Amino acid sequence: MQENQEAAVNPLERQLEMSVVLAEVEQDVKQRLARLARQVKMAGFRPGKVPLKLVAQQYGPQVRSEALGEAVQRAFGQAVVEQKLRIAGAPRIEPRQSENSGLLEFRAVFEIYPEVQVGDLAGNTIERPAYELSEADVDKTIDVLRSQRTQYVLAERAAAEGDRVTINFVGRRDGEAFPGGSGDDYPVVIGAKAMLPDFEAALAGMAAGETKTFDLTFPADYHAKDLAGQAVQFEVSVLKVEAPRLPEVDADFARLLGIGDGDVAKLRDEVRANLGREIRKRVQARVKQQAMDALLAVTPLTVPKALVEEESQLLADNMRKDMQGRGMDVSKIPIEPAWFAENAERRVKLGLIIAEVLKNNQDLHAKPEQIRAMVQEQAQSFEQPEELVRWYYAERQRLGPIEAVVLEDNVVEWVTRHAQTVDKPISFDELMANAA
Repeated sequence: MQENQEAAVNPLERQLEMSVVLAEVEQDVKQRLARLARQVKMAGFRPGKVPLKLVAQQYGPQVRSEALGEAVQRAFGQAVVEQKLRIAGAPRIEPRQSENSGLLEFRAVFEIYPEVQVGDLAGNTIERPAYELSEADVDKTIDVLRSQRTQYVLAERAAAEGDRVTINFVGRRDGEAFPGGSGDDYPVVIGAKAMLPDFEAALAGMAAGETKTFDLTFPADYHAKDLAGQAVQFEVSVLKVEAPRLPEVDADFARLLGIGDGDVAKLRDEVRANLGREIRKRVQARVKQQAMDALLAVTPLTVPKALVEEESQLLADNMRKDMQGRGMDVSKIPIEPAWFAENAERRVKLGLIIAEVLKNNQDLHAKPEQIRAMVQEQAQSFEQPEELVRWYYAERQRLGPIEAVVLEDNVVEWVTRHAQTVDKPISFDELMANAA
């Protein structure tokens, strides 16, 4: 056997040239057929009495293919062990011409894992968002919860910002109604930005029973290309105007949000606790993003194409399952693994880098008390936390995803120790706008 690195297509590709003795393969085929003859059932013969010749005629090609495949895999596996290679993905087996009729010669083409050397993080700066939860944040969150439960009551007046107006409307371009430009009994909340701003603004000041005609120009970047930048005219009739009514922060509101005895103070305590958990989660997510970016920046790495392809396929499958879970028919939606190649490559790189960090820092592996603490933290958002904790610990494999998160958190903490980590003040709205 011979390793050929010069012909490598990429720095991680390797080739091994090997051979197997055909006589040994034929001996294996005979033994397999003999075992099969003792078990196979064939019309006209009692079990175990089928002539070996008939068994060979019917099953010989399949058995020979299996024997050859296993012989090649054994030869390849032995060569890998002898040369201490770390194989990434499955090898590609290519037959070779042989001058010796007693040998089957072949070439195995494969990729190996790269050597990973984590660079110096000292020159990298990680900004940890710093924010102290206040009572004003609790008030703001309660107001959001109130607005989510807004009720609308009939108003005998002209429509204003925040009102819900039910309308009939028809849009015309050059005097002709255009597709998608009409609606009946259509509710619009003025200021909610569900419609074009100019359309909503035209409704302000109208009362039930009134009709108005107004001009409107669609934005140049409007999603419907045939309407983008076009000037049209709308005729709108108001059927009714409803004013928003927010629920009072009282016992009924507290009970609506799961506080059994209606205690408003308990509601505030629960909102405060939930906000605290969410803030910690978002701070950690932002720090983690920066920590992973820092690891990638200091550890240049070429990764095996086979691993990127596998990860891309996994991400595509996950999207397909997610869409199916949302009730979507994905049979007619092409979801290509190539769409996920960039993200897949990042994930593969980080997986290899994190594995190297863990190999050199055994103290970073997830500890039982860390796993339990995270399980209990997650359980706090459930109505019966202890039930969720028991569920996790009922089967060991359920803790796998939790352990993986703890492990990543430990690596992130290790990165923050080795990089320059500074606290950066952040506003509540900025922190809660979207996760890192």
